[in-house]
Amino acid sequence: MTTLRSARRSRLQYVWPLHEDVRTVGHARAIIREELSALSLCSDLVDDAVLMASELITNALMYGDGPYELALHIDEKEIMCVVVDSSPLLPEPAPPDVRAEHGRGLRIVARLSDGFYGCHPQRYVTHPDLVGKATWFALPRSGAPGNVVPIRAGT
Repeated sequence: MTTLRSARRSRLQYVWPLHEDVRTVGHARAIIREELSALSLCSDLVDDAVLMASELITNALMYGDGPYELALHIDEKEIMCVVVDSSPLLPEPAPPDVRAEHGRGLRIVARLSDGFYGCHPQRYVTHPDLVGKATWFALPRSGAPGNVVPIRAGT
């Protein structure tokens, strides 16, 4: 694990390279749970963040290209989880199909993050010479996400 500190002392950044391995999602879930639980956040918020991180990592491994990276940004107001992969293809929610085995991950992220999620180009922290796409979500550290009006489109 690499721990980075930005110029503002109130913000922490953590980053972990992810391996294309069947244990990666479980390992990442444990990391996110441990880091967020150490902040004394409510258990529902931690559970939601763990589930959403799991969905983003699974999508990156299924549809993206390596290398893969997980980053966690924490400040006094919110937490942001970012998964980076090198595929140029942007994630899109699959059409709703209750019989489908896959295709609900982005809808879960959209719903639990109250629309505060997205995707954009980003330089890797673990490979600064590479640019990939970052898929992310943000959650407020306190209070229900429903207390704000999202400015990003969510479905």
